[in-house]
Amino acid sequence: MKGLRTSILSCLCLLVFIAEAGGLFAADVSPWKSSNNALVVDAYEMNAIDWQALLKDERVAAFISKASDGLPESFSCQGEHRGDTFAHCKTMWRKYAVSRELYTSRRMIARQNGLLWGAYHVGRPGNPIDQANHFLDYATPDADDLMVLDIEGIDPDLFMSLEDAQIFVGHIRARTGRYPILYTNHDTARYIAAYRRDYSVLARLPLWYARYKPDIRKVFPLGNWQNYFLWQFSSASNCSKRRCPYRVPGTLTDIDVNVAAMSKEELRRAWPQGGLLRPAEPDPPLILAKIEFGSVPLEPRQLDLIVTSSISPDRR
Repeated sequence: MKGLRTSILSCLCLLVFIAEAGGLFAADVSPWKSSNNALVVDAYEMNAIDWQALLKDERVAAFISKASDGLPESFSCQGEHRGDTFAHCKTMWRKYAVSRELYTSRRMIARQNGLLWGAYHVGRPGNPIDQANHFLDYATPDADDLMVLDIEGIDPDLFMSLEDAQIFVGHIRARTGRYPILYTNHDTARYIAAYRRDYSVLARLPLWYARYKPDIRKVFPLGNWQNYFLWQFSSASNCSKRRCPYRVPGTLTDIDVNVAAMSKEELRRAWPQGGLLRPAEPDPPLILAKIEFGSVPLEPRQLDLIVTSSISPDRR
């Protein structure tokens, strides 16, 4: 086993060397500092936005808005409402109505001003087909809109299971002819990469990678994804009034900011996505990751379950 691990480590080091020598991740140290890379703003329901100010930033190429979250709510407010009181039910209905109005308004403003548009669904426990239908009914995506499934972690009590996530993306594909892309954090992406034979569809979705560090060259799951489609590098967790990786005018410190691995023109051509990436073979990093994780499937408690910032803090 020791000899096997040494051999695998040698293969991995060679792979990383080749990737870096070829410039694969040459720009991944704070790539948002380069004016050649397009920026994307994403927001949950109640982020405050001054659109006149935001639109002055010529590097912002796209806007992604939170759409749906889990299963559709019932707002009849009759009988028990998941343990809520009648007054709370009414309050949640008003919040839902406002968020729907904001979604529609944001999409209109973004499109009228030449920004690309996208929408994401936060995966929760519950029927994945009902959640997929809820997302499509809420977001009403056009053929040139980006669709995203947001998996915030692998705790099945809090988030959609990876098995259900595969059903979700398959149903989106069946209804629209396109797959959504996958948004997730570093630990969950690494888990999917390590067990990509079990999650063969998720592992081939373009990756929207959330990690709030300036350098990802030695941690990005290169054995599965050759690069990120988007990298969420700034959020309320690492942006304050005193210091922030990048400040988008017209937004507060709680806004999420992303960098694309391409220019605005290239991003416009690639934006809608919809297909699967080519499978990665061979896979020394996959084998290495399985050795690191252990020979048995991981329990959620074994990972550092980082909840990323694409959902409102009050929903965490």
